[in-house]
Amino acid sequence: METLATDEIWVEQLAPAQRSLRIAMVTETWPPEVNGVAMTLARLVDGLRGRNHALQLVRPRQTRQDNGVAEGAWADEGWQEVLLRGLPIPRYPHLKMGVPSKRRLVELWTLQRPDLVHIATEGPLGWSALQAAQLLKLPVVSDFRTNFHAYSAHYGIGWLKKPIVGYLRKFHNRTLCTMVPTEALRRQLAAAGFDNLQVVARGVDTQQFSPMHRSEALRRTWGVGDGERVVTCVGRLAPEKNLGLLLEALAAMRQVDPALKLVLVGDGPARGALQQACPDAIFAGQRRGPDLAAHYASADLFLFPSETETFGNVVPEAMASGLAVLAYDLAAAGQLITPGVDGLLAPAGRRAAFVEQAVQLARQRGFVQQLGRQARATAAALDWERIVQQVERTYLSAMAAGPRPQASGRFLPRPRTS
Repeated sequence: METLATDEIWVEQLAPAQRSLRIAMVTETWPPEVNGVAMTLARLVDGLRGRNHALQLVRPRQTRQDNGVAEGAWADEGWQEVLLRGLPIPRYPHLKMGVPSKRRLVELWTLQRPDLVHIATEGPLGWSALQAAQLLKLPVVSDFRTNFHAYSAHYGIGWLKKPIVGYLRKFHNRTLCTMVPTEALRRQLAAAGFDNLQVVARGVDTQQFSPMHRSEALRRTWGVGDGERVVTCVGRLAPEKNLGLLLEALAAMRQVDPALKLVLVGDGPARGALQQACPDAIFAGQRRGPDLAAHYASADLFLFPSETETFGNVVPEAMASGLAVLAYDLAAAGQLITPGVDGLLAPAGRRAAFVEQAVQLARQRGFVQQLGRQARATAAALDWERIVQQVERTYLSAMAAGPRPQASGRFLPRPRTS
């Protein structure tokens, strides 16, 4: 691989028509940033490259947290990064959002014309990509990945909910297709006036997330003794995650099992308040890769009280790790869990029911183990290859319905075929 300057463009005359596609992927978050959008998008990109598609990734340039140095763009055969300017996101300064970049994208895609533009986020960079693609008559698809309108109530700007929904509807209805992760979300958005919605589920890596990664050594660092159990929750420590209910449920569970430990994996603006409210909890911070997998698998129960998820990737990750999961009947949990078989579901908004079912898990150790074993079996069917193929079919349908690429364009080289 070689490092490229931001403005350096790698081009080649279009090859004759092939099955492989030239996809411009636009996102305002990407690993090593830790969030569901970044992680699942990276898996999708890997899967598309594995199916011989050429990818051009357009995103804000990140600043490396270890040395404060801005990263360089990378290119390889069938792969190119285009790094643009970004600004820190309020309350999350380690994350960046893109800035308006329509002119830069028009120039880029005039010289390097993709077959299709996939916009994963709806921020300023996503809006610029939409405008540029429409100006150039490129087929565009989008993802609905974050419930920004639902978050607004948790940050004191609930009055902005309607304008936010209006913006999102305008954004997505200008694309040929909007991919959503669950049927329930598709119905919700359709009722709000969103058009051209396609349900595309998300997968889970059952090799990375597995009961095989359970670590007794890690449990000892948490102070867990023989026969004691660990309740965990993984995700951003933020108001929209409803973590006050988690602490309420834990207190009720400890009436039955006083030795229960709580391990919170993640970070965010609510960490300080949570540490004050539950000083004996283990705050593990952000974890990645095998370390994250070990934190999942070394717990016993997974409680997820959030009501604002578009999907909630942590639910299938916990299930794949062999954990009994309690969540609201929403998003991924509502789609994947069969109550009493591979997890438990509380009716949406019913705090008392959530707490009651948490107490049930505290009482019934054998039931918890049974749920965890079956959760692992359920997760085994969530194969990423199947998800990537569904996205590929969505691309082809959008291209058939939308504007055709011009034959005189250019793009980065397609990957070689063997």
